[in-house]
Amino acid sequence: MDIYLPHLLSLKEAALEAPLEAAVPSAALPLADRGVLPMRPAHQVMQLDRLGSFHQFRLSFMRTLVRRMMAEKWSIENVTFDLDSGGYGTVIYQVQALYGRYSFVLFSNYLDDTLRNDRVIANQWDLTMALCEGSVDSEQLEQLRTNIPKQEAGRVDSRVLVLSRANKSARNFDYVVDELACGEQPNIDRIAEVGYLYRTTAAYGSGKLGMADWDKVRSVHRDFARPFAAEMFTCFMLRHFSLQQVEFLAAQRAPATAVALDDRIKRFFGIGNSTGLGMAPFLINHPKLINQWVEVRETALATVMRDGHCSDEKVEEFRGFVCRVRQHLAEIVTEDALQQASNGMVHDELLQLLAWLDDFGPTLTDWQQLSEHASHFWRVETQELVNSLLIELFPELVDVLEDQMDTDERYDCIPEMLVCDLVASIERAYDWALEFDFSEPVQRGIFWYRSEEKMEPRLGHTDIDAGADRQMQLVVARSVSECYRALSAYLGEYPDDDVARFLMRQPQYRGIVCRIQTMAPLRYGEIRENLAHREILPIHLLRCKLSFFGVSKFDPRSRLWVRNTMFQGAPLVSDFLSSDAASLVDSWQFPVKPAF
Repeated sequence: MDIYLPHLLSLKEAALEAPLEAAVPSAALPLADRGVLPMRPAHQVMQLDRLGSFHQFRLSFMRTLVRRMMAEKWSIENVTFDLDSGGYGTVIYQVQALYGRYSFVLFSNYLDDTLRNDRVIANQWDLTMALCEGSVDSEQLEQLRTNIPKQEAGRVDSRVLVLSRANKSARNFDYVVDELACGEQPNIDRIAEVGYLYRTTAAYGSGKLGMADWDKVRSVHRDFARPFAAEMFTCFMLRHFSLQQVEFLAAQRAPATAVALDDRIKRFFGIGNSTGLGMAPFLINHPKLINQWVEVRETALATVMRDGHCSDEKVEEFRGFVCRVRQHLAEIVTEDALQQASNGMVHDELLQLLAWLDDFGPTLTDWQQLSEHASHFWRVETQELVNSLLIELFPELVDVLEDQMDTDERYDCIPEMLVCDLVASIERAYDWALEFDFSEPVQRGIFWYRSEEKMEPRLGHTDIDAGADRQMQLVVARSVSECYRALSAYLGEYPDDDVARFLMRQPQYRGIVCRIQTMAPLRYGEIRENLAHREILPIHLLRCKLSFFGVSKFDPRSRLWVRNTMFQGAPLVSDFLSSDAASLVDSWQFPVKPAF
């Protein structure tokens, strides 16, 4: 934890007083003039329903990873493909990236259908895998074979960057093998209902179970120095293996008649994923990182608003994007009635957008006109879709931001700050938190806890469930309010004291004070919501993080977890060196069924 020196305090306070438009970090601006950008205010962007309406965009982690792999022409080759006729065994891929060599090691094991479980508490999976630095020798392979299939119950060393596991799709896997064995391509409409052959249930990194920590990954392994790049690459490699495995099994079953998958169908396969409450605390516990992600997204959007030329060609390109998204939404299969209705409403509003472009497109002078119209007439999700598509239009303006998604996550405590100045900071930067009345039962209706049995975060009902005394400290608004009341009372008694003296007398507030001092100068780090409200929708937290990953086709199973698809439509490894690489690298956002 950093302790600020007195002469730096004035700089921090100056940042607190600066107008929002001037508070944009100059290093984040992609333009030579580093001028002021029309950034959206935090009270608009950091509302939970808007965060839950974010979609993948040009700077999402899957998108930037694919661009890097293709631009740098990464080589991915099988060095071991030791599978029996049932598809069980060991596979090792050698990955030669721009800065280093890696090994992707995968173990395929028989799993009875009755034992297949996607929950964190599962202890057996169809596939387990690891991304490792360098080449894997026989000794390390045996260590991995002993530990990787155990996942959380095993241990590895810092040569391992990521661990993951996956299960077969009950609806797709055997069907695709059967069709290929008969010499037929799988029906694309059936594939569209699921969109993957395997679904992953976790991708662990950043030092867990003995793996390399994030500091090592970003400093030593430059190919994966962007947040979650190694985890996203692991999912990409799982997709690559899944396509090889079904072709291998079809050839084993019927060598005389089996055919390979059509490349267009191959690209349409992604990797399935189910995300639950386990992901939600991340957005609360990493506020500086979330601030950086949202800041980069909003900087990209503001840059387009200011400098993106609104030509006839760009309007037509935008129109094409809108048509693609409408088809994408129409093809999503979900059992959730609310999501189905939401997709339908956005689909209809995008039709209104096309009509609006017919009327006003020829006279558009800037994209702000479109944004303002969307904010007045269309739903939040449609507004954020429009923003994602606008960012897509101008790679030359926004791609320079790709390497600015990381940040130093340390909190900065300023013990010499006067208590009166800290109170003023809260009133400026956390006024939203002071608006909640936590004496009202509805405002403290739920609490977050970690289940020992399920090994996952859970929600308890305050007036029903026991355990609120052991709840996770995720309700920032309540912590800020309690701290503010304590500070105000203390200020009345000791008007000239500094924060150090306050914390000596009331050390229970040390964590929230450091958070406030760190986050108050930043724009987008805090989610402006009471996460203890009885009607809170945690799925918005999940959707927000997943949008930065780059996933698509959300299928909520409740307000607590959501299915989604990763890398659907993305280029194949065989596309990295193909003559069509340039046309494929960024053509897979909002995937749609291939036309035959």
